[in-house]
Amino acid sequence: MHGFSHLYIPGPTNVPEEVRQAMNIPMEDMRAPDFCDFVRPVLEDIKKAFRLRNGRVFIYPSSGTGAWESAISNTLAPGDKVLMARFGQFSLLWADMAERLNLDVDLIEVEWGKGVPVEEYAAKLKADTDHAIKAVFVTHNETATGVTSDVKAVRDALDAASHPALLFVDGVSAIGSIPFEQEDWGVDLAVAGSQKGFMLPAGLGFLGVSDKALAINASNSPKMPRSYFAFDEMIKLNDTGYFPYTPPTQLLRGLRVSLDMMLAEGMEAVWARHAYLAEGVRQAVAQWEGCKLVAAAPEWQSNTVSAIYTPEGVDAKEVISIAYSKYRTSLGSGLNKLAGKAFRIGHLGSLNPVMLCGALSATEMALRDAGAKITPGAGVAAAQEHYRKHA
Repeated sequence: MHGFSHLYIPGPTNVPEEVRQAMNIPMEDMRAPDFCDFVRPVLEDIKKAFRLRNGRVFIYPSSGTGAWESAISNTLAPGDKVLMARFGQFSLLWADMAERLNLDVDLIEVEWGKGVPVEEYAAKLKADTDHAIKAVFVTHNETATGVTSDVKAVRDALDAASHPALLFVDGVSAIGSIPFEQEDWGVDLAVAGSQKGFMLPAGLGFLGVSDKALAINASNSPKMPRSYFAFDEMIKLNDTGYFPYTPPTQLLRGLRVSLDMMLAEGMEAVWARHAYLAEGVRQAVAQWEGCKLVAAAPEWQSNTVSAIYTPEGVDAKEVISIAYSKYRTSLGSGLNKLAGKAFRIGHLGSLNPVMLCGALSATEMALRDAGAKITPGAGVAAAQEHYRKHA
C-alpha cells in the first residue's frame, strides 16, 4: 500500500519525527559517569510540564497504571478510606485497583458522559469531621468518554471543609495537553504516561508528588507493601542522577526532545492548541446526522479526545473496522458499556488541522459505508471553516 497509515486514537499518539530520531541511537551505559548530567535536567524539566515547583516527578519504566499503583502504595495503607467516582472505563479501573489494594472505597456512580460530582464530593468532605477519608481521587480526563472534570473545584471543596485528605489525579490523557496546575491546585499525586500528550511510545509512567505526599511517605506511616515502585529507592538514586533499575534510555532521550518542544512552545500555548484542534472536531460531529458526543454537556467536553455515539442502527465497531481496513485510519474503540455504540477520535499530541481534516474525512466515509445517512463532506467543511477562522 502506498502512503501512510493514520493514527487518531487517544493513545499512543503520533510521535514527532524529532522525537523518533532522538530515540534512534545505539544502546548506552546507564551507569556511565556522565549519564547523570543528562538525567538531572530531565527530572527537573518534567516538573515544568506538571507545573510543579516543589516536590518531584518520578519516571517509572511502566504505563500510567504503574504510576497509579506507586501513588497508592507509597502514601496509603490497607483499610484507608478513599473517595472516588466511576464514570468511564479508566475511572472504573482506578477504583478496581484501589479495591484490589484493600482500600475502603466510597464510590459514587456517575452517568457516563459526566465527570466528577464536585457537589457530592464537597458534601461528603464536609460531613467527614473525623477525617476518616484519607484521599480523594479525580480522573481529570476520562479517556473512554471524552469527559474532563474540574480538578480545581475539588481542591476548593477540600479547602472549604478544611479537610487534610490527599488529592490524587489521574492526568494520563490530560497532563501535557490541557490546563493542569499541580502546585497551584494543591494536587498531591498526579499520574501521566509517555504515550499521550508527551508524544512518546508507551513505556514511561510519570508521577508528580507534592512535598506533603513525600513527607507522608518519609514518615513511614503507609503500611502497604511496595518494592519496585517504592519512593525511597527512587529518591536515593534520582538524587545522584541515576535510577534504581535499568532505565529505558532511548525513551528518556525521546522525552528530552519532547520536553524541549513543549517548553519551547509554552504550556499555555500547548493547551490553547489542543482547544483549537478539539473544537474543529466538535464542529464536525455537530454536522453528522444522528451522531453526538458522549460528553453530556459542553462543560464536560474534552480537548484531548472526543467519544462519539453513532446513529441508531449503526454499529460503531463496524465503523472502526471499515476505517482501518478500507481507509487505513485507526479510530479509538468504544470501551465497556460504550462498545458498539461509540467510537473515539483522539486529538492530542503532535497534530495539526490538516491531519484532523484527514481523520474526519476517513470517519465520514466509514460512517457512510456502515449505513449512516450523513451528508458527505459536511463535517469536514465545518472543521475547515473553524480552522480557517480561528488559526
